[in-house]
Amino acid sequence: MAIYVMLTNLTAEGRKTLKQTPNRIKEVNKEIEAMGVKLLCQYALLGPYDFVNVIEAPDQKTIAKVATELGSRGTLKTMTMAALPVESL
Repeated sequence: MAIYVMLTNLTAEGRKTLKQTPNRIKEVNKEIEAMGVKLLCQYALLGPYDFVNVIEAPDQKTIAKVATELGSRGTLKTMTMAALPVESL
């Protein structure tokens, strides 16, 4: 399985949703895991991005599906990058 780093920014609608339903983060995590990926770790950030997620996915098609699904909701924007272990370089 490949590792991906997903940086996310909440939209105004996403911030509103999170304020009204703080548990929404955990619900979304379950939804993305149902799409065939494993969330390895997740952090809230201070700076230009709101969250960073380290995700294990079987292939690029699967992680693209996750990013597309999340982005289509209008509550966040993502930037997803493949992560390679330093040992493999």
